[in-house]
Amino acid sequence: MYQYSEQDHQLLLERVAQFRGQVERRVKGELSEEEFKHQRLRNGLYLQLHAYMLRVAIPYGLLSSDQMRTLAHIARKYDKGYGHFSTRQNIQYNWPKLEDVPDILDDLAKVEMHAIQTSGNCIRNTTSDPLAGVARDEIEDPRPYCELIRQWSTFHPEFNFLPRKFKIAVSGATQDRAAVAVHDIGLRLVRNDTGETGFEVHVGGGLGRTPMIGKVIRPFLPKQHMLTYLEAILRVYNMLGRRDNIYKARIKILVHETGEDNFREMVEAEWEKIKKGGLHLRDEDFEWIKKFFLDPEYEELSDRDGEFENLLLTNAEFARWVDKNIELHKQPGYRIVYLSLKTAHQPPGDVTADQMDAIADLADKYSLGQIRSTHRQNLVLSDVRLKDLPALWGELKALDLATPNYNHVTDIISCPGLDYCALATARSIPISQAITQRFDDYDFVNDLGDVSINISGCINACGHHHVANIGILGVNKKGVEVYQMTLGGSAREDAAIGKIIGPAFEADEIVDAVSDVLSVYLENREDPEETFLMTYRRLGDAPFKERLYG
Repeated sequence: MYQYSEQDHQLLLERVAQFRGQVERRVKGELSEEEFKHQRLRNGLYLQLHAYMLRVAIPYGLLSSDQMRTLAHIARKYDKGYGHFSTRQNIQYNWPKLEDVPDILDDLAKVEMHAIQTSGNCIRNTTSDPLAGVARDEIEDPRPYCELIRQWSTFHPEFNFLPRKFKIAVSGATQDRAAVAVHDIGLRLVRNDTGETGFEVHVGGGLGRTPMIGKVIRPFLPKQHMLTYLEAILRVYNMLGRRDNIYKARIKILVHETGEDNFREMVEAEWEKIKKGGLHLRDEDFEWIKKFFLDPEYEELSDRDGEFENLLLTNAEFARWVDKNIELHKQPGYRIVYLSLKTAHQPPGDVTADQMDAIADLADKYSLGQIRSTHRQNLVLSDVRLKDLPALWGELKALDLATPNYNHVTDIISCPGLDYCALATARSIPISQAITQRFDDYDFVNDLGDVSINISGCINACGHHHVANIGILGVNKKGVEVYQMTLGGSAREDAAIGKIIGPAFEADEIVDAVSDVLSVYLENREDPEETFLMTYRRLGDAPFKERLYG
């Protein structure tokens, strides 16, 4: 992973010192909350329903074991003993005291972490495929390009006050595990007819009040032009994006109202002006950045192991975990392991300080000292030897991190909702836990197969409900929390926005409604290989509406 230079370290130290002074002035009353707001947002600090919330960046989802231990230390010393992994590969702390935040940032800086630009109208944390560098379907490792974007975008003076927040995702595989189609800019590494790799450029995706799938404005962009083309897009947005209406300020609205072809023409015209004198990436730039992401020295191992295979045949619980939470690795003799943060005992994405410390130890013991965070609020150990899976499983079980449900019905994405968020209009965590408890049966989960449920507590869609197979949106209707359901969404390479199925359900009805939808699927699928999304797309919404509303 990328190692900070002396300049990087100095930048963080200066930033922490600067913010410490701003916090002291706020505590003394020398800055009003409105004056302080822009300073705290640039340092990842939100004012939530009950307390401040600090969002810490995990660039492209990659963590070292030492960084994870620092996150555990922060949770234990400055919060209530846990952290919350979000859908954007960040971690959030919900209860820090304002006067402690500079000390938290100082502790983060010591392990090359920060909260810079995790909020505010700027370029946010660049996200990527959590399996980057180890996936079998990878065309090229996207992490070096993510790091170049991170360095280019941090403190970029021209894009520090955009019309609205701005999110970039990069994927390097044939499967889209980075949700590139629902980002302001999504970059997918592809090959052209001559075998050269470059970027397919998606612009104008996003969720929230007006969900949209991004448009491909350039099917192939040579890699050396990545930064100049991003700059051209952002310049057009910065000049023409709405600043008079927060609900129409995102680039997706500009692309929609301008028209895809007109927007493309404006970007191309701007790019022609700047690409020759801009940040043209040279071969030596790629060589320099890629050295931070070289493959480790993998052992030469067999893809067969007697102990593993014996346990697979004799222990049904272990076999279930392997079937659901283990992915093939590009290197023979290794596997990718998903750590499920989705149980009935904790809110989705939450992890305790003790669990974080234990995960760091497991990463050192079994996975070359690295951990990844995912868009579905889980964690990954990416380099586990096949022969170590039985021992790792036993330790994960003891930590309640071995629920066999990855990409299945109880692997629910949920925002914090009205339990924490000042913007929320309904609770989301209790609904996710109620659904998990209802369907917490392995045989049923296994029979359902690949199906996603996402829950948001307000129209801002932090739970990504629009792109779930079954999406749930909590809203407040005349003082009552009710839940609207959408069906047919996807955040993968077949990205789609779910369709509202009908009138909303009350809190005590929504779990039964989910059960009815799943029953219609099971009754109508053509064979066990037909996923929920395939069945829904084949049948349309009529049979689901009939079951739900009669």
